[in-house]
Amino acid sequence: MSVLYIALPAAILLGAAGLIGCLYCIRSGQYDDLESPSLRILQDDNES
Repeated sequence: MSVLYIALPAAILLGAAGLIGCLYCIRSGQYDDLESPSLRILQDDNES
Protein backbone atom coordinates (compact mmCIF):
# COMPACT_ATOMS: atom_id res chain seq x y z
CA MET A 1 0.00 0.00 0.00
CA SER A 2 2.83 2.39 0.75
CA VAL A 3 4.25 1.89 -2.74
CA LEU A 4 1.20 3.73 -4.10
CA TYR A 5 2.42 6.92 -2.44
CA ILE A 6 5.43 6.78 -4.79
CA ALA A 7 4.00 5.06 -7.86
CA LEU A 8 0.87 7.15 -8.30
CA PRO A 9 2.57 10.59 -8.27
CA ALA A 10 5.35 9.21 -10.49
CA ALA A 11 2.78 7.95 -13.02
CA ILE A 12 0.95 11.27 -12.97
CA LEU A 13 4.19 13.21 -13.47
CA LEU A 14 5.30 11.00 -16.35
CA GLY A 15 1.89 11.28 -17.99
CA ALA A 16 1.92 15.07 -17.62
CA ALA A 17 5.45 15.24 -19.04
CA GLY A 18 4.36 13.17 -22.06
CA LEU A 19 1.32 15.36 -22.62
CA ILE A 20 3.37 18.56 -22.37
CA GLY A 21 5.96 17.13 -24.76
CA CYS A 22 3.28 16.13 -27.26
CA LEU A 23 1.63 19.55 -27.10
CA TYR A 24 5.01 21.25 -27.55
CA CYS A 25 5.74 19.19 -30.67
CA ILE A 26 2.32 19.92 -32.14
CA ARG A 27 2.55 23.66 -31.48
CA SER A 28 6.12 23.94 -32.78
CA GLY A 29 5.02 22.59 -36.16
CA GLN A 30 6.69 19.19 -36.31
CA TYR A 31 3.50 17.53 -37.55
CA ASP A 32 2.61 20.15 -40.16
CA ASP A 33 4.06 18.35 -43.21
CA LEU A 34 3.50 14.60 -43.09
CA GLU A 35 3.68 13.94 -46.84
CA SER A 36 7.10 15.26 -47.91
CA PRO A 37 9.35 13.07 -45.74
CA SER A 38 7.89 9.89 -47.22
CA LEU A 39 8.41 11.19 -50.77
CA ARG A 40 11.88 12.60 -50.16
CA ILE A 41 13.40 9.09 -50.13
CA LEU A 42 12.36 8.66 -53.77
CA GLN A 43 14.20 11.74 -55.07
CA ASP A 44 17.68 11.32 -56.48
CA ASP A 45 19.92 14.04 -55.04
CA ASN A 46 23.27 12.99 -56.50
CA GLU A 47 25.33 16.07 -57.35
CA SER A 48 27.88 14.21 -59.50
